[in-house]
Amino acid sequence: MRIFLLCQLLLCLFFQVQGVCQVTGSSIIAPFPLEVTTTKTTHLIFPFGIKTVDRGSRDILAQKATGVENILQVKAARPDFDTTNLTVITTDGKLFSFLVGFADQPLSLNIQVNSTAVDVANFRDGDHNEAKVAQSALQVWNNPARNVTVKDRSSQSELLMSSIFVDDDLLLYRIELSNNSALKYEIENHRVFVRDKKNPKRTAIQETEIKPLHILGDTNAVSPQTSHTFVFVLPKMTIPDKKYLAIQVQEKNGGRHMNLKVRNRHLLKALPIRQ
Repeated sequence: MRIFLLCQLLLCLFFQVQGVCQVTGSSIIAPFPLEVTTTKTTHLIFPFGIKTVDRGSRDILAQKATGVENILQVKAARPDFDTTNLTVITTDGKLFSFLVGFADQPLSLNIQVNSTAVDVANFRDGDHNEAKVAQSALQVWNNPARNVTVKDRSSQSELLMSSIFVDDDLLLYRIELSNNSALKYEIENHRVFVRDKKNPKRTAIQETEIKPLHILGDTNAVSPQTSHTFVFVLPKMTIPDKKYLAIQVQEKNGGRHMNLKVRNRHLLKALPIRQ
């Protein structure tokens, strides 16, 4: 079994050098050899979150590590099983293929999976390619254009939205948090939600929370006398006249809580990310 897997490794390395092998108009994705055992867990660490996992047989066990999206734990269900395969598709649209065999002592238990896998996945409507979302956020981060001004202040700190961009079905918000005091601004949390403009008496506030698809920038703290830029990526939307989009940042163990109120007129000023 070990000799067979080593042969597969050499074949895999050949394909990595040559690229994806083309055979009669089709592409062959070379599987990466993987050894597992019954008494130890192998961890596969991917560059992006895991979207789907397919096992070739029940002889191997596979599950995402608790609390994280990009680590897969793999183990043998029984010893000396026949070689099988494992296929993983990640949220950046890439497919990873493994040829799995049994070994009493696997060569490695923690494997950083190469990010140069083949880009093959076409996501359904409503799903997003995380790699493309991150790239769009980086473009906005480096774009100095300003097309809106939405801000809030609290005790020598300021939250300012200076630009909104659109990229296909994404809206990207460039936001700057300035801390003009001598005290570090530690961020406890940030929320994004659509909220009613007015709250009629004796009526509960109606709000719908929206989870950002991606946030670029350190969301832990802003040092004294400095500022920090964030890019929030949300699904493309418009807002009803009686509602607004709220972007809220709250200070940990403090009272400098700030709230940006984004109206529909602001969204309609969004600039295309690619001019």
